[in-house]
Amino acid sequence: MISDPNLGNSGSAGRPAAGGGPSTGEPAVNAIEVEHIVKKYGDFTAVDDVSFYVKEEEIFGLLGPNGAGKSTLIRMMTTLIPITSGKARIVGFDVQKDPDDVRRAIGVIPQALTSDIDLTVEENLNIYAKLYDVSAQKRKAAVDELLELVDLTKWRDAQTKTLSGGMRRRLEIARGLVHSPRIFFLDEPTTGLDPVSRVAVWEMLTNIKAHRKLTILITTHYMDEADRLCDRIAIVDHGKLVALDTPAALKASVPGSNVIEAHFDHPTADWEQRLHALTGVTSVQHEGAGMYRILTSDGSKATTELVEMAVRAGVGVKSLSVQNTTLDDVFVHYTGRQLRDELVKSYSFVMPPRPGMQP
Repeated sequence: MISDPNLGNSGSAGRPAAGGGPSTGEPAVNAIEVEHIVKKYGDFTAVDDVSFYVKEEEIFGLLGPNGAGKSTLIRMMTTLIPITSGKARIVGFDVQKDPDDVRRAIGVIPQALTSDIDLTVEENLNIYAKLYDVSAQKRKAAVDELLELVDLTKWRDAQTKTLSGGMRRRLEIARGLVHSPRIFFLDEPTTGLDPVSRVAVWEMLTNIKAHRKLTILITTHYMDEADRLCDRIAIVDHGKLVALDTPAALKASVPGSNVIEAHFDHPTADWEQRLHALTGVTSVQHEGAGMYRILTSDGSKATTELVEMAVRAGVGVKSLSVQNTTLDDVFVHYTGRQLRDELVKSYSFVMPPRPGMQP
């Protein structure tokens, strides 16, 4: 992975270069450029010197735990909150100097569902088209096309409150495209959806991207979602960009090509230490209740040795599986296993005390 010299290189030895992109011999056309961007709330740094670019018609993922800074990055890039320092350019427009041009070029889908539940599906789309000053003629054609694209034509006259969660998410996506943006930002687009609805949203986004030649930036903490959708993934943790590459390259960067998941019955006190001694093992994670996740460069031999060791020690094996390295392993490798609640600090309005209420 060769980094973009104009955007800096946050990578280090042994990990993919943050801010990097593959060298093709031709200058890349970038839809998004972020240079050393910082966001501070008082003494708290939510985003810390992040640089990356997104190429045109690329699906780019921001992957990280809660509180990593993903949503804050999107809010800065979409002009919703000011940038403390650094620069962000959207299709060539400076986010701080040309915010109106940026807003016309982007569609934004927040994590929360924000469509008016008392309006019909079509009314929600029409209102947003009017807000973006889409002409009446273009508005009708755009609404018809989008309803077909997200498979909501049959429900165009239905009140939004009657839709399922997956259908409401599809409406949100259609609404964000009604003014034909060039770049589409989606913040945790499948949070709260059932597995079938999640897959439907993935397929829809892939079709929309190809049909409209969109550049898409998506934040997620679902590893399967990032693996399925994204051309490249940036891993963000504690406000810093810790790795950036294609899903395949990120998985290849983790020591150990196979993952053994084993559930033992009453393992001995030194069991984790003994698992480390198996062939090719680079990491052992004790997940509690006798469950272990083992990374190894030789899954077949390590599995055989594991079973033999368990038999000799009289330790029962409740379950055992072997698979290739996944983005879950990449995520753990770069960010650790701790789940963190998002720390939100914002400037707040303090109501002055009412007369006669002072202590």
